Amino acid sequence: MAFRPVEGPAGPAAVPALDRAAVPALDRAVEPAADRAAEPAGADPEVSGALGFRLLGPVSVTRAGAPVPLSGAKIHTVLAVLLLARGALVVDSRLSAALWGDAPPPTSNAQIYTYVSRLRKRLGNRVQILRKGPGYVLDAREAEVDLFSFERLDRLGRQALEENRHEEAGRLLGGALDCWSGHALENVTEHLLRFERPRLEFLRAQALERRIEADLAVGRHRSLVPELLSLVARFPMDENLRAHLITALHRSDRQAEAVQVYSEGRRILDEQLGVVPGQQLSGAYLRMLRGESADTPRRPLVLLPARAAAFTGRAAEAARLRSLLLRRPAGPGARLRAALVTGMPGSGKTALAVEVAHGCAEAFPDGVVHADLQDADGAARPPAAVLAELLSALGETDHTARSGGYGLSELVRRYRSRIAGSRLLVVLDDVSSDSQLTGLLPVGPDSALLVTSRARLAGVPAAHTLGLGPLDEQDAVALLAEAAGADRIRAEPAAVRDLVLYCAGLPLALRSAGARLAARPHRTVARFVAQLAEPRTRLAALSYGDLDLTRTLGRALTRLSPATAAVLPWLASVGPGPFTARLAGQATGLPEAEAEHALEELVDASLLFAEPGSALGEDRYRFHPLVLLHADTTPRRRLPR
Repeated sequence: MAFRPVEGPAGPAAVPALDRAAVPALDRAVEPAADRAAEPAGADPEVSGALGFRLLGPVSVTRAGAPVPLSGAKIHTVLAVLLLARGALVVDSRLSAALWGDAPPPTSNAQIYTYVSRLRKRLGNRVQILRKGPGYVLDAREAEVDLFSFERLDRLGRQALEENRHEEAGRLLGGALDCWSGHALENVTEHLLRFERPRLEFLRAQALERRIEADLAVGRHRSLVPELLSLVARFPMDENLRAHLITALHRSDRQAEAVQVYSEGRRILDEQLGVVPGQQLSGAYLRMLRGESADTPRRPLVLLPARAAAFTGRAAEAARLRSLLLRRPAGPGARLRAALVTGMPGSGKTALAVEVAHGCAEAFPDGVVHADLQDADGAARPPAAVLAELLSALGETDHTARSGGYGLSELVRRYRSRIAGSRLLVVLDDVSSDSQLTGLLPVGPDSALLVTSRARLAGVPAAHTLGLGPLDEQDAVALLAEAAGADRIRAEPAAVRDLVLYCAGLPLALRSAGARLAARPHRTVARFVAQLAEPRTRLAALSYGDLDLTRTLGRALTRLSPATAAVLPWLASVGPGPFTARLAGQATGLPEAEAEHALEELVDASLLFAEPGSALGEDRYRFHPLVLLHADTTPRRRLPR
């Protein structure tokens, strides 16, 4: 950044000679009213806690996740200029140009001193602002700066892209873009904005284009189309984005729309700039017309949900799954490699499977495909619909097959023919029964199958089944820290212990609690824990946005038989357990055999835990605390006699 040096009449050397006690009064007499907003009253702020600085959006500061109040565009501008200097000396004339442009007031140096003094007071001892010669140096080496994080991830992502590590490149560049929270430097003076925002926004646009390139290289063209449509609408003269959209549409067999996108771009460029499409845009269009793609994926399709932003714990389980999927069997009798992840609703089965599948993708050169076997309401999807989705992902060109128009047997035949001899990883998520696996299993030992289900399935050997229990306290605290901030969690250890107990080790509850805390940085953990103390509202408090614990547990009940679903609320009266079928029968008024049948169905649905039998030979059962709470708050219906 190069501001034109402008110095006030006093010059930089005049500041040290000023009467320090008089500077604040002098400053308030000359600064605009908008910059005289009242500073928070009371004692100086605490100076402990890690600081975070944001430049890629409104300029702001947080301490241990909580906002540090700063008032006025001028003080935000001074902070931004000092941070952008990256530890180098910022002379007074540079600050003056950023604050007032070509027309600094006579007291500019005094005002700069005051802004710096306020910053020192608000930021505390975690950073230093030092006066050196004609300017200031900000030492923020112990703080987190979103711009620096963005640049580091962007650099690593660019390197990965150049080395054809496209999956890793997409993840790194996506992380870089996540550092942004709006337009850069939203609350600084127009003078600084004019010099700095174009450069930063250009870096953002480059990172976005690289991330799109990486996603196209791993075959995510279908998921990219909506994003690219929105971007091209916002930036209609950006030829690179328009070229990427044509490529994504072409690979998605939407050639008519691709032609329309090109024609519209050619018209806009002619009308607005009087130029013809450049090489990249014209090249993408010509490759589509020839049915070619010079940008075809240099690695196989990886059609998986995105990795969780924060994946914590389950290290041993992830290692076990990788071992099952990557160990290639030898010999003529080799069988399909398969692994099954089971656990109660919200235990993180899908997150674990997706994390492991992404990590194993390089070992399957013919691709990784994923299908969710339940719809949004929790009902099992028809096998034909799942097969059509998989065929489409694997490059099926027959429109009737891709739309599920053939009968089930023909779809199975086409699917098995297409994957025969392939080294493919198939991920089937949320399978409810063995019957759903019919026709979906890969063929041969070179491929692998990863399944998640709440039930143990006979189609996957018991030795290849991994059951997920609650997280231990250490992993639970780590998951909260990932979501809400490590300093914030570390600051209230007693309240965090209570929060972990209320979440009972369930990852969904912990992620929801962390998200709620992150969305309310001004609230203490103790205040949130006090809300959780009321059992009848605890489930609602442990649900936030899409992380809806109540809905997840409710969907699990829809898969039960009507009789067992009706029994569950009545079982809440027996408490967490362990308890026997005999005690359950007494509580519900059912014969012991009927009660045991309901208990076993609940175990199969991972809504109840089975434990070793007692000395009398009776099986024992136990509730997870949150399932018990859900059962206790579910209306009871009359049971059939």
